[in-house]
Amino acid sequence: MRLATATTLGASLHLGLAVAQSTVTLNPSTTYQTIDGFGFSEAFGFGNGVANAPSAQQTQALKYMFSTTEGAGMTILRNRIASDPNGSIEPNSPGSPSAAPSYKPLNGDSSQVFWSKQARAMGVKYIYADAWSAPGYMKTNDNYINGGYLCGVTGHSCSSGDWRQAYANYLVQYIKDYASQGITIDFVGFLNEPEFAPSYDSMLSDGTEAASFIPILHDTIQKAGLSTGITCCDAEGWNDQVKFTQQLISADATKYMSRITSHWYTSKCTAPIDTSLRVWETEYADLDSSFSTTWHSSGATNEGFTWAQYIYQGLVECNLSAFLYWVGAQSNSNAAGLVTLTGSGSSTQVTASGSLWAFAMFSRYIRPDAVRIGTTGAPSNTKVASFKNNDGTIATVMINTGSSAQAVSLGGGSISSAKAYYMDNSVSSPSSLSITLNAGSVHATLPGYSMVTFVTSGSGSSTGPTTLTTHTTTSTTSASGSTGTSVAQHWAQCGGQGWTGPTTCASPYTCKAQNAYYSQCL
Repeated sequence: MRLATATTLGASLHLGLAVAQSTVTLNPSTTYQTIDGFGFSEAFGFGNGVANAPSAQQTQALKYMFSTTEGAGMTILRNRIASDPNGSIEPNSPGSPSAAPSYKPLNGDSSQVFWSKQARAMGVKYIYADAWSAPGYMKTNDNYINGGYLCGVTGHSCSSGDWRQAYANYLVQYIKDYASQGITIDFVGFLNEPEFAPSYDSMLSDGTEAASFIPILHDTIQKAGLSTGITCCDAEGWNDQVKFTQQLISADATKYMSRITSHWYTSKCTAPIDTSLRVWETEYADLDSSFSTTWHSSGATNEGFTWAQYIYQGLVECNLSAFLYWVGAQSNSNAAGLVTLTGSGSSTQVTASGSLWAFAMFSRYIRPDAVRIGTTGAPSNTKVASFKNNDGTIATVMINTGSSAQAVSLGGGSISSAKAYYMDNSVSSPSSLSITLNAGSVHATLPGYSMVTFVTSGSGSSTGPTTLTTHTTTSTTSASGSTGTSVAQHWAQCGGQGWTGPTTCASPYTCKAQNAYYSQCL
């Protein structure tokens, strides 16, 4: 439906235009947070469908999650440390906190071992293991479900004794079990939504109570010779995590930690958490709607364009270093999963959601250890942010929240190479956007309700400010004129109805028509 509209917008870009201009300036010398990445979970056996799928379908699902050319390019996998009797590595009480535990083999850990190995092989940088609860016999309610507190934390004692050290040992054993299979656990958490007591794995805590366990876990990790970082607290909502973090700081516990973690279910972020630690959003999803491949329709929470704006909100408004969805791929998923598998055997269909492609527009091009850099100014209805990768390239994301197209000039005279990718209703996955690179500047059009990611390199991508000039199309008029005599460089425009610039390409490139209005040196 939007393909014809996009072609018309492309035509208007190169004709005489009435425009309202605004400028965005990038400033690489102004830096914000470091990016760890983007990810998902396959907890509770959700990943079994992919692990047991036929080879072709399994490969497709894995590519959707991890490939930087065919999928989202995710770089973080969040695993669940089970506490239920069927999944726990220590399902039975040893009798007392000081008694020798009887650990059972990890085996496949509900397909999480499979996913962890595949993730590492396909470029995932971080594996985060998080326990929803301690085993029930370590808790005040003697049950792994329905909340309850870890015996021994501040304000909560048990007749069976103080189980904090035993719980730390339990978590370290889990990390060792993965290490024995060649899998490094980079971060470990010991709580999940600790303000919530549902009838599945859960354990209550606030920041003060958590702080009475964190030093014990830290020392146990250190004594085991591991480098795994500690996180806290995977709160159900951002506002709760703000409070928990303040309590952790007051108790001087953050010096033992590596990351602050939060979910967004009961409240999304509105401002950064006041901490020197990197902050992750580790779980959020549309848990109720049907699975959808839609990019944009009504702004519903199962649409990709909505998730592009959520991720932007987290990265830019709240300085997040990571943004994770709930479930990656699962069989017969609703909107809680980014990829769904339907059917069985060789007839299994693997389908990507529109939300997966929102993640791809960030994660493919903003790689781990990228640093968000400063920008000033913004065109109407467009969200802009830039990130400098370790290789010196700058990924600039633009989200056009309006229905009108924006003609964009990204320049400053120093960009030596550039590519752009876009996602809107006219394409089924991220696609190359036609751009021109001429005299160090890049020119392109942002369709309405789209996300575009520019990847640029050159001296402008490593030093000094670069200018992004945007133009909002307000009318289309016919235009014609003489053809210039200069030579167009690689990627530059070289023709099209109304074009008045050079029509000859520098060797060895040739001028190739993209449509009636736009030709490019390729």
